[in-house]
Amino acid sequence: MAALDAEDEAVLASAFVAGDEKALFTVYTRWSPLVYTLALRSLGDVGDAEDVTQKTFVAAWTSRTGFDPSRSRLPSWLVGITKNKIADTHNARARIRRLQQELAATSFAGVQMTGEIDLADTLLVADEIARLDPDAQQVMRLAFFDDLTHLQIADRLELPLGTVKSHIRRSLQKMRTRLEATYATPGS
Repeated sequence: MAALDAEDEAVLASAFVAGDEKALFTVYTRWSPLVYTLALRSLGDVGDAEDVTQKTFVAAWTSRTGFDPSRSRLPSWLVGITKNKIADTHNARARIRRLQQELAATSFAGVQMTGEIDLADTLLVADEIARLDPDAQQVMRLAFFDDLTHLQIADRLELPLGTVKSHIRRSLQKMRTRLEATYATPGS
């Protein structure tokens, strides 16, 4: 796609800010490869890069009236939004890792959980998963018993990747809280 000169870019930016959906299409067509590439390089995951690209353009569109073409070029503004969405994704990943580590390290009746999966642990997890709402149950069963990745679960259930990650994060939090309340040893 040919580069826009400053005047054409200013016209496009003004139309975008005014809510012209054709301008949104042009902005997306022109700069989504840049946004996607930045996200993919930082996150290293195609699904997360696609999510960041979508979130960036949704955020740009919903906050377009806050964009001032006299203060910044449109692609620079989009890159700023992209960097924020990438940071949000890194933070969400870190929270999920912390929750998973905390759940794995939780002591039940004085016995430290290990990487070994035995029947008692499987039954305990299955019982806790059964207490979740049906959508979360389905996601957690695929994650823990079928050992599918978040992206594989999203594809199989035809859900957005972010929804799958949210189900897993909330479910792990609920399960951890219940398991700690039920199996924590006094004084620990």
